[in-house]
Amino acid sequence: MPLLTLNHVDYGVGGPLLLEKVDFSVDPGERIALIGRNGAGKSTLLRLLSGDIRADDGQLRRSDGVRIARLTQEVPPALAGSVYDVVAQGLGELGDWLASFHRLSHAPEGQVDVDAMAHVQTLIEAHHGWSVDSRVEQVIQRLDLPADAQFAALSGGMKRRVLLGQALVTEPDLLLLDEPTNHLDIASIDWLEGFLAARKGALIFVTHDRRFLRALATRIVEIDRGQVTSWPGNWDNYVRRREERLNAESQNNARFDKMLAQEEVWIRQGIKARRTRDEGRVRRLEQMRRDREQRREQQGAVKMAVADAGASGRKVIEAKGIGFGYPGLTLLQDFSTTILRGDRIGLVGANGSGKTTLLKLLLGDLAPQTGEVQRGSNLQIAYFDQHRSTLREDWNALDNVSEGREFIEINGGRKHVIGYLQDFLFTPERARAPITRLSGGERNRLLLAKLFAQPSNLLVMDEPTNDLDVETLELLEDLLADYPGTLLLVSHDRDFLDAVVTSTIVMEGDGRVGEFVGGYSDWLRQRRGASAAGAVMPAKAVAGTAATPANPPPIKRKLSFKDARELEQLPVQIERLEADLAQLTADLAEPSFYQRDGAVIAEHNAKMAAIQAGLDSLYRRWEALENPGRG
Repeated sequence: MPLLTLNHVDYGVGGPLLLEKVDFSVDPGERIALIGRNGAGKSTLLRLLSGDIRADDGQLRRSDGVRIARLTQEVPPALAGSVYDVVAQGLGELGDWLASFHRLSHAPEGQVDVDAMAHVQTLIEAHHGWSVDSRVEQVIQRLDLPADAQFAALSGGMKRRVLLGQALVTEPDLLLLDEPTNHLDIASIDWLEGFLAARKGALIFVTHDRRFLRALATRIVEIDRGQVTSWPGNWDNYVRRREERLNAESQNNARFDKMLAQEEVWIRQGIKARRTRDEGRVRRLEQMRRDREQRREQQGAVKMAVADAGASGRKVIEAKGIGFGYPGLTLLQDFSTTILRGDRIGLVGANGSGKTTLLKLLLGDLAPQTGEVQRGSNLQIAYFDQHRSTLREDWNALDNVSEGREFIEINGGRKHVIGYLQDFLFTPERARAPITRLSGGERNRLLLAKLFAQPSNLLVMDEPTNDLDVETLELLEDLLADYPGTLLLVSHDRDFLDAVVTSTIVMEGDGRVGEFVGGYSDWLRQRRGASAAGAVMPAKAVAGTAATPANPPPIKRKLSFKDARELEQLPVQIERLEADLAQLTADLAEPSFYQRDGAVIAEHNAKMAAIQAGLDSLYRRWEALENPGRG
């Protein structure tokens, strides 16, 4: 039985409906990726499902007793208390008791209220709450949250991580996550993937992280021009089927427009033709005009181009033995590197490991405490700031990009600022609206527009992918891959790093820095190979990088007879399930498929999802048996 169901739901905020005649249901255990362009209505649909807003029309039905938790993109203004308090708030009264016990037990020595602590402890034990307390502690630890820090004093990004923890500890029947990977480092994203894959409840999530999506989604639901469509299977199947659908839509629209043009010619013929015209044909033409007027065209793609400042010197930046840190914290120690013109370098590491600090040292915004940094000649730097601090809140989008200019110079050509912003999907009205009204995705597009209007030959981008839709993300990938200058990129998006960078600098902790050839996946392979060999093998000799791995290689255990037999049979089981999935996928392509009864279609989709889940489980088991002792 579905956890919840939408029947013919409409929702709008002026203009075309964001959601129109939506039919949608969520079954227990499903993991649904909700995708669509920025502004398509993804967050709106999550708010409808959680009950935070009501539909204009249609019906939403929830199963009795279903528990729903939602991570929002916005931070509620009224939250107060410590990080532990806020995380535990999602647990209701039990969470209040746990938070009270945490405060009492962490009071300074001599100030502990023993009676109050004993009373709260009794309440927790009576409700079997200590296992829940362990869950709160685990989530706080894995998200690297400061349990005793005051929530109000945290940055916006850290507050969202705390709210993610609050949503995770509740263990709801349906978990709604809106961009959960924003502001998480790669290690935290890896942990979150495993956590969500292992939990039993249903999940609907919005993400721009394609690797995160591939790892979790058992079904993909797309919002496009008010319509919600469901795509069983994985991301690659969705991309292929969506292209087929859009091609068919384009051809149908072209045929319709050609027929409409022919009918318009006919209706405008001379007096003789009008005397004999078919009234039924006239009525059909009137209906065609109405249909054409109501057609909602697909939103265009962002058009990006970077203003080129000409070539820099061959040597862009050279760092020699630099070090930097704070009392009790060493971020960099004796680090050396040379960055040449045309290099595209990715920086990865845990939050707080020093990625942004290293950028500032290389750019001259910070002076190293030891060593020196030399910058090459003819450098023109454009900087993308993850906090968007270069955008003036008291200016609209137009003013932020134009800065008083009427035209933008792009690679020898002039473009009016309004036309330039339209390339980034800002209508003239939206371009003149205060940026306080822009969504996170729109602000990121605006920052890209401002950045690319600035001539540069060294592009520095600190977390540029947050809140971008997948289409814009892929266009940005293509642009950066073809950028003629030098690129320094901080990102937690693993697929984005793989597509763009040619080498990776890794902040390994305790001041150690590693430098490796290739993107994120290449670094992982080199790290595993180095661990197996017992030594780190960097792309260049990097001072300050330890010769032994931070984590010793796992001891590989010999498989038991039973496990060895299971490993031998896994390929056959996987091959059989993949053949079944291929047949079911082929059935979807049949024109008659969607003419079947709705229950039959739902059963077909459920079977595909079950087979995909089975395949995922078999692959995980195969990896575990192939690498006994790892983990």
